[in-house]
Amino acid sequence: MKAPFRERLDFDSGSGQVLDESRRYMLMRPEALMGLFRRLDDETRLKALDALAASVIEMGGDSARAYKAHGGGNADALLSTVAGTAPDLGWGAWSFTRNSGGIELIVRNSPFAAGYGSASQPVCHAIAGMVTAVGRMVLDSDDIVARETECAACGTPACRFEARQI
Repeated sequence: MKAPFRERLDFDSGSGQVLDESRRYMLMRPEALMGLFRRLDDETRLKALDALAASVIEMGGDSARAYKAHGGGNADALLSTVAGTAPDLGWGAWSFTRNSGGIELIVRNSPFAAGYGSASQPVCHAIAGMVTAVGRMVLDSDDIVARETECAACGTPACRFEARQI
């Protein structure tokens, strides 16, 4: 079994990198990232958040494929690894449930919602992107898309996501 995520990270201060094998990470305050989106008009903000989700589907999918391989290809092991890794990345506390229609995720303490502040629409597109990437692997279909159905930035106690067949 591979070491937990936090223990695998290589903080190479000499070269200014944080690595998990060949995958590079960085630490950033969520307010700095989400402040960018707050400064955009509504139409541009939605396009930018959608672009962030698409990027996470691609890059987060790369990480999820590595996690799945380390777990022997088991879908439930992948969900467990992703849920266990999210807090180490500062992405909140994740809890997945599988049902006949797909995957549901509850995220408590989303850094995206907290970093954005009060909003009228969900803002955790990065998490939706990761859930899309993971959902495609777990449900074995490229026709899976996750959407945020509740967002803490909109006043709910937690963020909720559904990954379903489109």
